[in-house]
Amino acid sequence: MNRRKSIKTLIASTGAVLFLSQCGKPQEEYKLENIKDCGDLTGLSEEEIAKRKSLGYEEKSPLEGDKCDNCQLYLPPTKKRKCGGCQLFKGPVNADAYCTYWAPRVENA
Repeated sequence: MNRRKSIKTLIASTGAVLFLSQCGKPQEEYKLENIKDCGDLTGLSEEEIAKRKSLGYEEKSPLEGDKCDNCQLYLPPTKKRKCGGCQLFKGPVNADAYCTYWAPRVENA
């Protein structure tokens, strides 16, 4: 069981690294401070909304245990912003959401 989980983690992490390596430069942080509803995509360009869809973003994870709040790429809410975010795309991200680039969070030892 542990071996299977390790392989899944390796594959998911490799996919995320490959995706990020294809990006020309790091994305600027999208300002989430004024958003009261984490489903509000106001201010996002059509390109950014299409990017979310192409990554398979879903508001509610279809997989038991695989959701944004335990993903390595998730940016948790802060005191200044109610909603989480993602390193792969701009806009608010629900903690219970999911995308195809989900990678298990690696805790620092």
